[in-house]
Amino acid sequence: MKLHIKKGDTVKVLSGNSRGKIGRVIEVMPKESRAIVEGVNIVSRHTKPNAQNTQGGIIKKEAPIAICKLMVVVGGKPTRIGRKLVDGKMVRFAKKTGEVIK
Repeated sequence: MKLHIKKGDTVKVLSGNSRGKIGRVIEVMPKESRAIVEGVNIVSRHTKPNAQNTQGGIIKKEAPIAICKLMVVVGGKPTRIGRKLVDGKMVRFAKKTGEVIK
């Protein structure tokens, strides 16, 4: 399934508790249509002591967020994404500026 968001993109949250926040995409889950964004949709997890966390306790971490609630930011402004052929390769481009996104 083709998505408008890839790992490493800077995105803005359009709706929900984290509305308006901007962050970098850490992971994309295409089958669930979700992504994990740095500093967005923070949840508290109660964990028992284990090898990685000997203390245990409450840990704050990012939870997945629906991709439909995210918009790619190019040049400081959120924009829609299009696809076009450039030199025989399909590339993503920002509809607002026409700039190719790497």
